[in-house]
Amino acid sequence: DKILVCTCIMGGSSASISDSEIAALSEVLFTLDSNKATKSQLIINPQVLLPDSQTSDQIDLSPERLYKFVDENLLSKPTYAALLSLLDNYNRVTGVAENFSPGQLAEQEAFLTETISNTAVGQELYTFLHGKRLYNSEEEFKFDLKMMWFGLYSRLNNKLDSSGFEHIFAGEIKGGKVSGFHNWLQFYTLEKKGQLNYYSHSFNGPWESFPDVLGMQFEWEDFYKQVGSAIIGCSPEFDLAVYSLCYITRPGKQCKLSLGGKRLIIQTYTWDKSTYGDGKKYIGSAYPATP
Repeated sequence: DKILVCTCIMGGSSASISDSEIAALSEVLFTLDSNKATKSQLIINPQVLLPDSQTSDQIDLSPERLYKFVDENLLSKPTYAALLSLLDNYNRVTGVAENFSPGQLAEQEAFLTETISNTAVGQELYTFLHGKRLYNSEEEFKFDLKMMWFGLYSRLNNKLDSSGFEHIFAGEIKGGKVSGFHNWLQFYTLEKKGQLNYYSHSFNGPWESFPDVLGMQFEWEDFYKQVGSAIIGCSPEFDLAVYSLCYITRPGKQCKLSLGGKRLIIQTYTWDKSTYGDGKKYIGSAYPATP
C-alpha cells in the first residue's frame, strides 16, 4: 500500500495515512450517513447520456428537469438547512469582492457546528484525524476547516472574491463560464427557481441508491458548465467530510475512496497564491473525478 505523508502545521505533527485507511474510513462515513436521501425522498431523471467528445456542444438534450422530486422534509434537517442558508451569501462573479454580514459569518460557524459536532459523520472524521495526531481538539479542527473552506482569496483583479466553499458548493462565473459548482443541493435549488437548465450527463456512477455520482452539462443563467460532477443525494456533512478528508490527506492529488464497495476518486487542488496560518493552503477545488 502506498504511504503518503500528511503534515498538519497547526498540530505540529505529521502522520502517515495509507490509501487503504482512507478507503476504509470512507466506507465508515458512507455507512454512518443517516441523513442521505432515500429513493423515496429523491428521484432524479438523468435523461440523455452524452459521449465525452460532445460535452462542448452546449445543446440542451433533456426537456425535463434533472430533479424530478425532492422531499422537502429532507431539506429541513439541520445540516441541510445550515447549508441552504449559506448558498445565497455569495456573488458568483469572480473579480467582485465578497462581503459578509455578522449574520452570514455566524451561518458559517453554524454550518461547521451542525456538520462536524452534531453528526456521526463529522465526529467519525474528527476522531480519525485526531487519532492520527493531526488535530489536538475538535475546536482546532473546526477552526482549520473554517479557514481552509471559508477563508477568502482572489481569483481575479486582486479582490477577495472566492473561497473553497464558494467555488465547490455554490459555484462561480469566471472567464465567461461556470467554474466549480459541485453540490447537488445548489443544483436542485437553482433548477427549482428556474435559474439553471440541465442539458445532459456524460457520467453516471455505478451506485444503485444514493449517494450516486453524476457528471453533468448545464447552463446557469447564460453560462455553461461542460462537465460539473457532484455526489448526488448525500448529506451536507458527507460532502464536507469526504472533500475535507481528501484535501487534508491528499492535497492536490487524487484521493481513492470506497463507497459500498465501489471506488470513487476525488480530485483536490490547493490554492497556491496565498496562505493562512503558518503557511497553510486554502482549498482551490475538490470534486468527483469522472473518467
